[in-house]
Amino acid sequence: MKEKQKTFQEIYHSNYDKVMRLCLGYLAGNQDEANDLAQEVFIRVWDNLNDFRNDSKVSTWIYRITVNTCLSELRRIKKKVKIYAADTIPETREEVPTADREKMFESLYSCINKLSETNKAIILLVLEGLPQKEIAEVIGIKHEAIRTRIHRIKNELTKCVHHE
Repeated sequence: MKEKQKTFQEIYHSNYDKVMRLCLGYLAGNQDEANDLAQEVFIRVWDNLNDFRNDSKVSTWIYRITVNTCLSELRRIKKKVKIYAADTIPETREEVPTADREKMFESLYSCINKLSETNKAIILLVLEGLPQKEIAEVIGIKHEAIRTRIHRIKNELTKCVHHE
């Protein structure tokens, strides 16, 4: 039992921030709900830790649990996330004031929340910095399809953010 606790603590500490960011992405930045979902993810990790077969990396397994947990919760509550009207994202890379940066993120997440469940999962994993091959494994589709989808999703988000 102590070995399981030690393994779990290592997994928790090395993956918590990633899980939290992914949950925040699904919940358009709602910190309280994201905390609840992150907690649910790690409860599921604990409950299934003995069943993990090392067929993939632990982080890939945890991403899959996180995506499934977030999607299940969104389906369960069947509510729309608030969509905030925000200005378009500036095209320069200059330092953007904090209030404007928050509006940019609100606009981006508003557009992300309009995507299908699968496309939303893909782009949130891209934003998390996962390699495309790992995203393909998490989502369960071929790498070539992921590459195509990412390109299309980015175009769709660009149009949405710029209100086209």
